Amino acid sequence: MISLIALLILQAAAAQTPLTPATTPAVSTPRWPARDAQFTIEDFRFRSGETLPKLRINYTTLGSPHRNARGEIDNAVMVLHGTGGTGRQFLNPSFADELYGPGQPLDITRYWIILPDGIGHGKSSKPSDGLHMRFPRYTYDDMVAAQYRLLHDGLGIRRMRLIMGTSMGCMHSLVWGETYPAFSRALMPLACEPVEIAGLNRMWRTLAIDGIRADPAWAGGEYRAPPTQGLRTAASLLFVAGAAPLYFQARYPGRDAAEAFARERVAAAIAATDANDLIYQVEASRSYDPWPRLEAITAPTTWINSADDFINPRTLDYPQRAVARMKDARFRLIPETDDTRGHGTHTAARFWKQDLTDLLRRTDTTDTAPAAR
Repeated sequence: MISLIALLILQAAAAQTPLTPATTPAVSTPRWPARDAQFTIEDFRFRSGETLPKLRINYTTLGSPHRNARGEIDNAVMVLHGTGGTGRQFLNPSFADELYGPGQPLDITRYWIILPDGIGHGKSSKPSDGLHMRFPRYTYDDMVAAQYRLLHDGLGIRRMRLIMGTSMGCMHSLVWGETYPAFSRALMPLACEPVEIAGLNRMWRTLAIDGIRADPAWAGGEYRAPPTQGLRTAASLLFVAGAAPLYFQARYPGRDAAEAFARERVAAAIAATDANDLIYQVEASRSYDPWPRLEAITAPTTWINSADDFINPRTLDYPQRAVARMKDARFRLIPETDDTRGHGTHTAARFWKQDLTDLLRRTDTTDTAPAAR
């Protein structure tokens, strides 16, 4: 959850433009020749029974597709963003410069990288396009179904080399593994839990949404000006949830600097966030619960969490119990230091780059399995 808040921390450390919810990050792309495109799904039906005549899915790609002897694309890698994020966040140096270059794990001369914007995010269809709170109530299942339509129907892919994701994208990876177990040769979830979002995780999400709804300016979603006070409540909660205690203590040991940094980040988030989009983004997790069907995940999986993650605390033993029920899964907890980034460690690729290399190596065999149809 909230990978953009975590990335905000990473970018602040690098003195770059901060990332904020519902905003495509300012990324310098000449080093990475990314291409944007859109795929439209006609009459998309949501799990709620609602439909959208045209569902737009925006996506970014790097590299080129490769076809095997059967004529099938065999080098496609999809990376899924967190709540409030976009596919283009994975062009940031902390991720891209560690992974996409020559000889690196996701070398774009070898792999075709696909970075979609989820429903309700970035340039994909979302409430702020005009429907506001009349937009269909999408869930993670809807988001994954739309991703499948993009890959299978739009791009002609029958089997992925790898699906990986951060935060919400981590949860999507598990949904992918259960829903389309043969569609990807490998999975790499980063920073999530395999259970229903409840406990403290549900509480702070609910408070963020309630803060927006309680602002009279929100006006049931038909606001004429942003509901600033409600957004301040939500942005403050998201900032704390994504924070890294040791990292912030080391870099902001003085009161004045710490206060100034926090206020600056929250103000930037308020200015860049659409309230309705944020409500939908946070509420989309309401039906997520892969726990009962974990045995359905048969693709080789490497799962990474970090010890200083407030959202996915190290004291919860769900990942260790989950991998014992999965066919071929490994779990690693990154130790906390004053250099790890809390929840945002999921996007600082240097902390888990070797794990990705190992996963690709152990699944880098001739793909003789039939492609999904």
